[in-house]
Amino acid sequence: MRRTTTLSTCLASLLLIGSWAAVGTGSASAANAPEAAPTSASKAPASDALIDAMRRDFGLTKAGAEARLAAEKTATAAEPKAERAAGAAYGGSWFDADSGKLTVAVKDGASAATLASVRETGASVRTVKYSARQLDAAKARIDKLAAPDGVSNWYVDAESSSVVVGVVAGQRADNDVRAFLAKARAGGSVAVTVEETASAPETFAAGTVGGDPFYTGNVRCSIGFSVHGGFVTAGHCGGAGQGVSGWDRSYIGNIQGSSFPDNDYAWVNVGSGWWTVPVVLGWGTVSDQLVRGSNEAPIGASICRSGSTTHWHCGNVLAKNETVNYSQGAVRQMTKTSVCAEPGDSGGSFISGDQAQGVTSGGWGNCSTGGETWYQPINEILNRYGLTLHTA
Repeated sequence: MRRTTTLSTCLASLLLIGSWAAVGTGSASAANAPEAAPTSASKAPASDALIDAMRRDFGLTKAGAEARLAAEKTATAAEPKAERAAGAAYGGSWFDADSGKLTVAVKDGASAATLASVRETGASVRTVKYSARQLDAAKARIDKLAAPDGVSNWYVDAESSSVVVGVVAGQRADNDVRAFLAKARAGGSVAVTVEETASAPETFAAGTVGGDPFYTGNVRCSIGFSVHGGFVTAGHCGGAGQGVSGWDRSYIGNIQGSSFPDNDYAWVNVGSGWWTVPVVLGWGTVSDQLVRGSNEAPIGASICRSGSTTHWHCGNVLAKNETVNYSQGAVRQMTKTSVCAEPGDSGGSFISGDQAQGVTSGGWGNCSTGGETWYQPINEILNRYGLTLHTA
């Protein structure tokens, strides 16, 4: 939180900002604004600051940034319609930044009527060997295997119509890695491919340092998104029942529910003079961003992250429903991005436009040399605990 603001403003921000994520310096009127449905699409134009961030991080012109955001919004709305149109032949989908369109994979042999129905949603069509159902089943089988340290992650890649296994650089010849790959490929007809990752993934919690964090004991993390009654964050930041304090060490509330590994999410109740606002902190890089819903952005879409250590950074959605193999155990149903992060950013908010996407879990690399980061999708957290996103 900015130390130049008044204490009351800091408290408002903190509530949502805990650390990586985001709470803003919103006013009381913003906190009491009527709530939009979590799945509603925003009709508000992108802010100049957001456009500037897109220009900086993607090398776009102002017109190019505006066009990309508009195309991503159209693709986000079309994705569930295209999946329904493809039916059992649906093989996954992704946003193509070059064409500005959603591409939908459809299994070979689908009828002409099915292909036409998918195209009627505005999406492009690519025929592939496997359906999403087949790919997901193959990944689920791999999820049951015990992964060695040299295996970093695995996920379904719709574009290649395969399950991709990430292996840490230099570890492919390791006997345990080779045995894992052999088991992953055994007993299934779906293609399993291998990609090299620069480093093993780690969670982004950190020891106590200065900044705008929330604390559980001597662990510092970041707030994700405000919900009615509290905020959501990463599960590895603390267990159920633990007390939570803000940047000034004043008491906020307690962790009401937490899951890690297997999942990586938690939620904290808010009281003692703290309150929630539907804002993600821009840290002066962009203006603080209002949260208007939680429509899920497609693969390929732009996405930004806010956190207490590295503040505001943007990138692209790279993969969904990915299993990440941390040293503490595997975490499933994660989304991978090209956004960087560092220790202390855990729990912070991922947002696409004005739509909440998830809370930061972990990754590899840093914001000096680059890297990749995974987040736990927000809608899964809301559904798990029966929470309602606080929206503007």
